[in-house]
Amino acid sequence: MQSVVITGASTGIGWATAKLLLTRGFRVFGSVRKQADADRLRSEFGANFTPLLFDVTDEAAVLAAAREVRAALNGETLAGLVNNAGIAVAGPVMGLAADEFRRQLDVNVIGPIIATQAFGPLLGADPSLKGAKGRIVMVSSVAGKNGNPLLSAYSASKHAIEGLSESLRREMMLFGIDVIIVALGAVKTPIWSKAEEADISGYRNSPFFPALEKIRKFTRQLGENGLPPEKIAEAIVDALTSASPKVRYSITPDPMRHFITAVLPKRMVDRIIARRLGLMPPA
Repeated sequence: MQSVVITGASTGIGWATAKLLLTRGFRVFGSVRKQADADRLRSEFGANFTPLLFDVTDEAAVLAAAREVRAALNGETLAGLVNNAGIAVAGPVMGLAADEFRRQLDVNVIGPIIATQAFGPLLGADPSLKGAKGRIVMVSSVAGKNGNPLLSAYSASKHAIEGLSESLRREMMLFGIDVIIVALGAVKTPIWSKAEEADISGYRNSPFFPALEKIRKFTRQLGENGLPPEKIAEAIVDALTSASPKVRYSITPDPMRHFITAVLPKRMVDRIIARRLGLMPPA
């Protein structure tokens, strides 16, 4: 039985991916941060699901989980690592506290690095293990190619994931381990409801406050109108199992809008977005 590790498995994309892999006959190890979520998922998914209790920013806990997975593999390789766990922090660069930027990057960038270093040997970088070499799936975003105002920390983290994945893919060729990006548009996941619930009262006297209110409405719409997590799970499973996976999967509910954004001159896109959010300077 092939085994896959998924970070951030309690809800959304991680949960949907775990469910789909289990129906395909995989054994799944899924990370959660709360014991209650571990108990719930064990009950929902059954014997072929093993919860791993850790926060992706806690290196010692992630390494302990990797030792647990190694023991369960009994000398076999891990088929896949899905670096999915993430958060979205909203706020303008000029007003967002450095600690908030740091928290965003710790979870969305340092977290996948910690997980990759911990589980990478199990994918086949450790030559003592037997079996086919595994793959790493990095969950990115369309924000990894396009910087969204007032979501600068999130956009920065996803730009970092894009560059990290490109470099890592070339490094891991040494071991025969592939690295694949799955980049998302709007998805119906709790990440956007959490961002929408963020307290922006501290910006009430900021010139960015009206635009922040519009961003809150926008994130609410993302949560309501985005793609179902199951759609993303299908792409992740394809990335893990296809004989010839793409280097980068881009899945959005409105691909034409993202295509237009990519081909229009940047200054024109700047003006369109600024007008929509009320970020144009006074005439």
